[in-house]
Amino acid sequence: MFKRKALEKLKYWKEKKAPKYSVLLEGARRVGKSTIAEEFAKQEYRSYIKVDFANITQDVLDVFDDIANLDIFFLRLQTATGITLYKRESVIIFDEIQLMPKVRQAIKYLVADGRYDYIETGSLISIKKNVKDIVLPSEEMKIQIYPMDYEEFMWAIGNDTYGVIRDLYKLGKPVGNSLNRKLMRDFRIYMAVGGMPQAVEAYVEGRNFTEIDEVKREIIDLYKDDFFKIDDTGLIGRMYDSVPTQLATDKRSYVISAATGKKKIDKDLERLHDLLDSKTVLSCHNVLNPSVALPQTRDDDTFKLYLADTGLFTTMIFRSSEKTDENIYTKLLSDSLPADLGYLYENAVAQIISGSDIDLYYHTWEKENSSHYYEVDFLLASKTKIVSIEVKSSGIGKHESITEFQKKYSKHVSKEILLSQKDIGNCEMLKLYPIYMLPFIIEDL
Repeated sequence: MFKRKALEKLKYWKEKKAPKYSVLLEGARRVGKSTIAEEFAKQEYRSYIKVDFANITQDVLDVFDDIANLDIFFLRLQTATGITLYKRESVIIFDEIQLMPKVRQAIKYLVADGRYDYIETGSLISIKKNVKDIVLPSEEMKIQIYPMDYEEFMWAIGNDTYGVIRDLYKLGKPVGNSLNRKLMRDFRIYMAVGGMPQAVEAYVEGRNFTEIDEVKREIIDLYKDDFFKIDDTGLIGRMYDSVPTQLATDKRSYVISAATGKKKIDKDLERLHDLLDSKTVLSCHNVLNPSVALPQTRDDDTFKLYLADTGLFTTMIFRSSEKTDENIYTKLLSDSLPADLGYLYENAVAQIISGSDIDLYYHTWEKENSSHYYEVDFLLASKTKIVSIEVKSSGIGKHESITEFQKKYSKHVSKEILLSQKDIGNCEMLKLYPIYMLPFIIEDL
């Protein structure tokens, strides 16, 4: 079991919310929801029962035929599982609860009973599909589970330099070319492996990148199978596949018809919402009038999509053959691939921001007397101002958009940041940071 930050959120729930609230761990498949729930139960309770509705014996399943009499229900559950429950010292985990909507409806009564605590796990896309005819519990706290972030990844591989990087950031001074190159290579390893626990485990075990890539391909195929179960046209999977392609071609916003190959219809919007509910992608919305209240002028029709895990994104970029050659990963880690991978670094930034429980926004506007446009990659709220962020894959290059943004919205902007592989520095009004320092920038907001 890897150390995960969600365990601290669960401790908050147990101390502040339970027993009046259950907790629901939401997230994409394979991000570690079940493992986190069980590890927390082991650490914090005298005993626990885990009911996995995706892999359940008939004896245990029969227990849920009648939950009306809780005294009998708890006795039957303990008998069927062979585990003793202790009042206020035990927790029951309902794993993959989307498969048993009637049990989720019963959470209200289980919580009101107060004898035990309850942890639910589930995929939001399936939960929404299966709750049309039930009353959802209001006595439920939700925790979003993300792929492992960079700090969690470093914990997993035994790299203890994360705190040092934070200290270097606080100094605000260049770290030096040699050290910066080393820290950037470390971050590129994270970009290559990603934060899916199975892929991280493969890396920790010393498997090569071709083998790690196979693990990630299996996860991608699992997602596509899930999409097909929801919509047998395969179009949700094509929307998912289209994310790296549309970012690579520098589209101003995500175009559904470019993904489906057909004219957009109302059903496609439903498919898009299903894709978003799967938590396998991240949406980043254009704001029409940037200010500290970013959600107020969000344009629901103009948005970009990123993948929730940059490791999966990396695999999808190079998925033209049956397996990805080890040499590609070697060149990626040494930053010697001939292609411009700015969109890969952009996806990494989107994942870091979203993993901090911050919504994604960008801003695009037309140039005067031109068919071209300006675009600022990301906008973050910081107290009464906003922070504008531009992402580059290597050097600082041209940064016309973020400069023009400062001129146009100067009264709203507190800081302009350019993230790349370059060391800490300044370029006119721009503050330059290496991309691995973004988590600490967010901490300062």
